[in-house]
Amino acid sequence: MRRRTRKFIGAVLMLSFVIVYALVAMALAQARIFQEAPGIVQGIAYALLGLAWIFPVMPLIAWMERSDAN
Repeated sequence: MRRRTRKFIGAVLMLSFVIVYALVAMALAQARIFQEAPGIVQGIAYALLGLAWIFPVMPLIAWMERSDAN
């Protein structure tokens, strides 16, 4: 598969994943356990939720950037 095709497929998958992840993260952030937690715990939880999407997307980015077989 050509790099251009992989980048297009990867971009669509990444955008879809980030949209779904953002909705899940917002739902988790509104959960009672987070709302009743102390401020420092809320801050840590929000930071972790804000950065956690990177780890599942890293293999996709690596796949997108592979060189062509030619």
